[in-house]
Amino acid sequence: MDITALYKIFLECTSVTTDSRNCPEGSLFIALKGDNFNGNAFATKALESGSNYAIVEYAPAGDPHYILVDSCLHTLQELANYHRRQIGTRIIGITGTNGKTTTKELIAAVLSPKYTILYTQGNL
Repeated sequence: MDITALYKIFLECTSVTTDSRNCPEGSLFIALKGDNFNGNAFATKALESGSNYAIVEYAPAGDPHYILVDSCLHTLQELANYHRRQIGTRIIGITGTNGKTTTKELIAAVLSPKYTILYTQGNL
């Protein structure tokens, strides 16, 4: 699916989730895979639990609530990148082995008196 068409679907949704156990009403479920799980196996559960759409790598034919892609991870990355470009927000990325959460909190404390900022809660 074209990223601009997918972005329109994203904008219709209330949130994005990768956890089929937490699918708020109207959300967009993205079926990620890991070493011990395959989100594609939980797409139906996600839709039944409240997601409007499920981005998957395989799906039943003819159901418009399943969005078929080659790679869910790549699609999530592409969608996030496209969204960041649309909103024009400056992003700060913090990497490393130790101190990321503390550094993030310090940066937020320094910037928040002058700027409107968004940052993750805890160490997510």
